[in-house]
Amino acid sequence: MQTITLNVEGMSCNHCVNTIEKTLKELGATGKVNLAAKTVEVSYDESGLSKEAIKEAIEEQGYDVV
Repeated sequence: MQTITLNVEGMSCNHCVNTIEKTLKELGATGKVNLAAKTVEVSYDESGLSKEAIKEAIEEQGYDVV
């Protein structure tokens, strides 16, 4: 398992948290959102999922990974 922390702009409420965590779960990853820090800590199996795929999935939900 690999764990990364992504800086994500555009998150402001619990709906945002749920959207991102659900998106990550659908990819087979787990995520913990920190609204105050505007970060998402993601744990995933790097043999089946890439950091780029995670970024793209979050951005498809309308957030900016910076």
